[in-house]
Amino acid sequence: MDDMKAWPRIVHHGGGSGVTGSCHRLQLTEDRALLVDCGLFQGQDAELRGEKQGDDELARHRVTFPVEDVVALVVTHVHIDHIGRLPYLLAAGYQGPILCSVPSRRLLPLVIEDALKIGFTRDRQLIERFLEEVDRRLLALDYRQWQTLVDDEGLLLRVKLQRAGHILGSAYVEVESQVRGPGWQAKPVRTVFSGDLGAPHAPLLPAPRSPWRCDQLVLESTYGDRRHEDRRHRRQRLKAAIDRALANGGTVVIPAFSIGRTQELLYEMETLIHGARDVRWQELEIIVDSPLAARFTTIYRELKPWWDAEAHQRLRSGRHPLSFDNLYTVDEHATHERTVDYLTTSGRPAVVIAASGMVSGGRVVNYLKRMLGDARHAVVFIGYQGAGTPGRDIQRYGPRGGWVVLDGQRIDIRARVETVSGYSAHADQHDLLNFVRRMRHPPRHIRLVHGEADAQQGLKTCLEAWATEKGHRLEVTLGAQFSDDPGKQHTT
Repeated sequence: MDDMKAWPRIVHHGGGSGVTGSCHRLQLTEDRALLVDCGLFQGQDAELRGEKQGDDELARHRVTFPVEDVVALVVTHVHIDHIGRLPYLLAAGYQGPILCSVPSRRLLPLVIEDALKIGFTRDRQLIERFLEEVDRRLLALDYRQWQTLVDDEGLLLRVKLQRAGHILGSAYVEVESQVRGPGWQAKPVRTVFSGDLGAPHAPLLPAPRSPWRCDQLVLESTYGDRRHEDRRHRRQRLKAAIDRALANGGTVVIPAFSIGRTQELLYEMETLIHGARDVRWQELEIIVDSPLAARFTTIYRELKPWWDAEAHQRLRSGRHPLSFDNLYTVDEHATHERTVDYLTTSGRPAVVIAASGMVSGGRVVNYLKRMLGDARHAVVFIGYQGAGTPGRDIQRYGPRGGWVVLDGQRIDIRARVETVSGYSAHADQHDLLNFVRRMRHPPRHIRLVHGEADAQQGLKTCLEAWATEKGHRLEVTLGAQFSDDPGKQHTT
């Protein structure tokens, strides 16, 4: 399908290159479009955008694309790199609805409130006014149900959300569109936006199932060039890292995003503690040092109907995977400071889960500033570390005895640095390929987005090899070629 000659056309306002700032436009006609996600740029993606649009935070995230023709915004999930530009979108004049899943409807206001406090204002009245506006626009959709957005003489447009298995409430989006009138489309076009697809066997969430049919697919490629460890192996790796901390009298620091990864880690910690014979494990403190993560965990508990069968079986047996005796949460900043002091001086082993996941800010930075220089401690990365982030630097240079700059301070890395990739909330190359090949009628055109250059190219090669083997006609293009993102030249 030639995007420049046929409806619908796809343009990327972020996420076409790089792994943050996801924002995809499905141009349906000259005067009507659908927007899928509107996320913040982070790390190198933000730096590249800042070079083009201005270095201050407001300028680099400002929405400069047209919004008057946007029929609706569909949110695949509530991570900040998928919804963080929502305030900028409304400031640009967007007037339409915000569509999301039922669980995302509960979670989204918390993420936006936090984003407003960090990037806009701490004025409580302004924040409340904006949240009221967002709440008025939010429309929660049940999974697997078509929602008609437009049905008139010029256009049919309807959308359906399917479980994506990435975080609670995550969805991939099926879009059916048909331009009506003399000489136009004989049948509707089915476009699928993957959002972020989860890996199979993730705690709490059922794995995503492929759609029955797809004409064109916008597919994430975060791990498009690699495979994850299996679930049993990753749990063993995590246990081994904590065992070393128990022996060394140190702390295991796990940078994790407040929503999704934190809750999956708690599920795994409960599993390890429940099965441990070592009395030290029974006394091990698991500390969640993030008020936002604690609030998300509370909502996760309330959204049990969307958990998977394994988690429900655990509940029926009397276990509580997100609320157990060893779990402690840190809320007030003063308590956070005392906790950092206590763990750096006492020699008491502990596991600390703190945001942000890429060490680009938040309380995890305070732990690492105090602990990276001490060989007793360990840092375990369980999620993707974007280019240009401190997390990527620690991950890359820590095992070599290198250094990192945190808050303007150079810190030599003596702590053990490990990566357990099996905890990624993203599908790997094999899972992404399965998502395509398990469709009854797979797409003729796939656009790869949300991945660095090597990941996109690796997945493109893999998809083309599969299509050749099956005799399936397939065109695979890279999102950077169809992007108005100022950073696109970085990956083309």
